[in-house]
Amino acid sequence: MTKTQTIPATITDSEAAASTAQLLTPVVLGLQALAVNGKQAHWNVRGANFIAIHELLDTLVANAQGFADLAAERIVALGLPIDARVSAVAEKTTTAVPAGFAQWQDEIKAVIADMDAVIADVQAAIDGLDETDLTSQDVAIAIKAGLDKDRWFLFAHVAE
Repeated sequence: MTKTQTIPATITDSEAAASTAQLLTPVVLGLQALAVNGKQAHWNVRGANFIAIHELLDTLVANAQGFADLAAERIVALGLPIDARVSAVAEKTTTAVPAGFAQWQDEIKAVIADMDAVIADVQAAIDGLDETDLTSQDVAIAIKAGLDKDRWFLFAHVAE
């Protein structure tokens, strides 16, 4: 049997790869949680703006899943594993999204609170990757741009 060794794509220093993974892992976990909790909000939103919020939350969920995949694949491309099993996500994240039905304004505020936590982790990754891995930093910047846009779309519904 042949043993295969993964060679990192752009970082040959194992400490730098580990540092990158350490910065991107909370992003992956937060995005996975955002996808699950966004779907929870999607199913239980109520009120006059139901259809608009229901559909917007589907977009947010799809984007969060795509962003999580992007960050996780970057970690794996560097030769390190990622643990984003449900238990790991639940251990490292919290949510403001209620378990049951809620009015659309409350659902939006809860999802935005969850997004803000993820955005903080993404910003920490951007800041930390500046000296470690610019390619991974570009990944984090792209994720932040997408999250900022999705947050803006949600926030526009509750802005006064």
